[in-house]
Amino acid sequence: MSGSRYHAFDRARLRLKPLAERTHDLTLEHWLRLEDAAPAFDHPHLPELVARLRAARRRGAARILMMGAHVIRAGVSRHLIAMLERGWLTHLAMNGACAIHDYELARIGATTESVARYIAEGQFGLWRETGELNDWIREAAAQGLGLGENVGRRLLESDFPHRDLSLLAAAYRLGIPATVHVGIGYDIIHEHPNCDGAALGAASYRDFLIFARAVEELEGGVLMAFGSAVMAPEVYLKALAMARNVAHQEGRVIKHFATAVFDIVPIRGDYRRELPKTDPGYYFRPHKTILVRTVAEGGESFYFCGEHRATIPALWSLLEEEDR
Repeated sequence: MSGSRYHAFDRARLRLKPLAERTHDLTLEHWLRLEDAAPAFDHPHLPELVARLRAARRRGAARILMMGAHVIRAGVSRHLIAMLERGWLTHLAMNGACAIHDYELARIGATTESVARYIAEGQFGLWRETGELNDWIREAAAQGLGLGENVGRRLLESDFPHRDLSLLAAAYRLGIPATVHVGIGYDIIHEHPNCDGAALGAASYRDFLIFARAVEELEGGVLMAFGSAVMAPEVYLKALAMARNVAHQEGRVIKHFATAVFDIVPIRGDYRRELPKTDPGYYFRPHKTILVRTVAEGGESFYFCGEHRATIPALWSLLEEEDR
């Protein structure tokens, strides 16, 4: 038997419009410069996290930052790039939407469309230029490169006027792995006629293996997750299982490290303890996976509740003091 018994959507019927016709919710002025005032944020544990990052940098252990797309939309790309440049991070992991915002910001200095505005007419996500990412992903798969690696390379080599704001370009420039972890059907470029599911899977799966290799260096290190309720805890959990499996065979451990979650979800009670299944908060995966279960054998965890536009500049400010 060959071929499916079911009808598939014919993407050739779609009409794509140029980005110039899209109304953007976020434009260049939204992105903070390092010297700009940011919303206030203070937390007694933030200096402790900085101390863990300092110790991890000194011993050469992994300093991993995982993120959802709202982090880019918070306008703090320059702060994250500065962390990469100063050696505070050894790995950057993001979801597919992050790569899209990163690309659009680099290309046109704007990103983010209104779902409510464009879904009504069926135009949401169907913007011609953004589909170029699919060509770069297909190229990555053909060359055995990671998705984030090739998109970063392409952005860095482009003549896009705002590529200095690109996280993926900065990571590639610095030789720091930046991985993109996608779910099929999650992102707007999956709507496009030039999307190749096999290439998407190959390139993003290579990124997963690159990420798992980074997690092998997490003993004595730090893993931070910003605004990712599903991708970060799930990808990290599987990668840690793989890394610990190999470490166990080799007589090593990966259990003495710190984790930190930055989000806007309030956690009731002691965030270092798991909530009962009867509590809806039990299903907030960053809590039980990143803050409790994976550090139960010798690690420690921190939770910071606040907007990314406030927490990331606050973290950067303390890191900058360390470098003075």
